[in-house]
Amino acid sequence: MSFGQGGPQWGSGRQDQNPYNQGQYGQNQYDHGQTPYGQTPYGRDSADPFGSRSDSDAGTPDWAALAEASAARTRRKRWLMVGGGALATALIAGAVATAIVSSNDDGAENAADKNSSQLPAPPDLPRNSTAPEPSFSSVAPLPPPDPKDFISDRKKDTLPLSAETLFPGRALTMGDRVYDKGALARTGNCASAVKGALVGALENNGCEQVFRATYSKDGIAVTVAVATFENATKAKKALQQASGSVVPLPGAGVPAFCKGGPVCRSTFNAYGRYAYFTTTGYTEAKSVTKGDTKAFQTGDDLGEFTFRQIVRRGEAQASAAASAAAR
Repeated sequence: MSFGQGGPQWGSGRQDQNPYNQGQYGQNQYDHGQTPYGQTPYGRDSADPFGSRSDSDAGTPDWAALAEASAARTRRKRWLMVGGGALATALIAGAVATAIVSSNDDGAENAADKNSSQLPAPPDLPRNSTAPEPSFSSVAPLPPPDPKDFISDRKKDTLPLSAETLFPGRALTMGDRVYDKGALARTGNCASAVKGALVGALENNGCEQVFRATYSKDGIAVTVAVATFENATKAKKALQQASGSVVPLPGAGVPAFCKGGPVCRSTFNAYGRYAYFTTTGYTEAKSVTKGDTKAFQTGDDLGEFTFRQIVRRGEAQASAAASAAAR
């Protein structure tokens, strides 16, 4: 916004012109005593610019013109102050924004430098080497031996075998049930350890020996018998022909049972080259019935335990063979 040349709006002098100097409205204002327009200022006589003063007032200053000039200067200063303040505010805001952006950039750079300084140094790239590279065999490793293979043939089943290894300890614990172990027996005369059609089943398939053990609990006794054969095929045939029962083995605190008429329960199973059987009955003159869950559970517990013992023989021998092959 322009406010003129800086002087009073009624003159044409410089900014430092003093409106109160002598000759302001006299001949010193114009070189030849006339206005630039060929007439007196404002179209009136120069001695009376407002047409209302007498000749005696010709030397008195024009107070209204001076007041208007002062008001114009005040307005000009006010606008200059307003414009200058707005400009200063804009400059300060720009400087603050620039400082914030600069600070953020510096913070980001410092954070990046800090993070980069915490990263581990990259590993050295491998160099060319003439050392031989590792080689791997194309031959697949042999599968681990099957435990059942060792207990399915007499030639492989070489682990020591006895009544004590099959039925160790003084008692048998199955879950929350504890059975006291009674008498043990081993015989090479397989027919003497069984009765009924089971005698022919063992003898016809080459029975080698029979191990027996008796366990009792709460007036119920079980005799379990394990017969061995040359291989699994013969043991399976003996199972298919099995009938009859095991001769009960009393003693060691267990009275005679399953004699003279009471009905007892018998089971027949085989695994590998082993066939195993159980006979369960009461130590008193009482028969086992189909709904006698207590007697059935006792016989099943002893059959399960015997099966586990045979499986453990196979696992032990397979583990030993694997260790020997690894050497």
